[in-house]
Amino acid sequence: MSYEKVVAVYDSEQNASAALTSLISAGYRASDISVIRNEGEAEKAGLHEPGIWKRLFGRDLEHEEATVLGRSFKEGYVIVVVRVAESHAPSVMSLLDRHKPVDVLDRAKAMAEATAAAEARTPLKSEDQEMLRLAEEQINVGKRLVESGHTSVRRYVVQKPVDANITLHEEHVEVIRRAISDPAHVTDTDWADKTIEVTDTKEEAVVDKTAHIIEEVVIRKLGSDRTQTVHDTVRRQQVLVERMPILTGKKTV
Repeated sequence: MSYEKVVAVYDSEQNASAALTSLISAGYRASDISVIRNEGEAEKAGLHEPGIWKRLFGRDLEHEEATVLGRSFKEGYVIVVVRVAESHAPSVMSLLDRHKPVDVLDRAKAMAEATAAAEARTPLKSEDQEMLRLAEEQINVGKRLVESGHTSVRRYVVQKPVDANITLHEEHVEVIRRAISDPAHVTDTDWADKTIEVTDTKEEAVVDKTAHIIEEVVIRKLGSDRTQTVHDTVRRQQVLVERMPILTGKKTV
């Protein structure tokens, strides 16, 4: 039968004790359970043996996890190690996970990022060290309002000839002289002077103009949105490390 070591790191003694109680209640032997609080107990439990982290996390992360392990003792963490048959490993992991163990992988990554940030902030003190800073540009796309054209609407007056027909009436005086065929019938001769005046009349066209609205012209702005893809380039500095070997040997003639 093959055996497996299941490891859980707790950030408090209370959580570690609760996990230990759950394991004992589930029937696992106390002799197969190790509670580690210092480096010596970790060495005794075999946590420093080659390949332990690969079996726990599926890949080689020995340096990062070992760093977390070393710091966990200084910060008061407690490590619980259970030696069980390989078939029981999932059940043990489920029991340990109920008591909120520390995610060693995430903690290792966070520590690595914090270390890198601290190293970036630490100034160089040795004359033998030099530093290259690598810069990268980022594109920031904004917008501004510009004039794209002008529209002018002008009202002006034009004239066009028009024709209209109208009937005009005229009255003229006509003088008709006619001979009396039977003078015997006209007996009342008037010898007094007499003048008769008759006025000629005629109609003429009178033009009057009236204005009325025939059309309205509305001037307004219509807004619309469009999406434009901006194509540009950004610069990024990279570093190329080349190691040049020194060639040694005898020169032959």
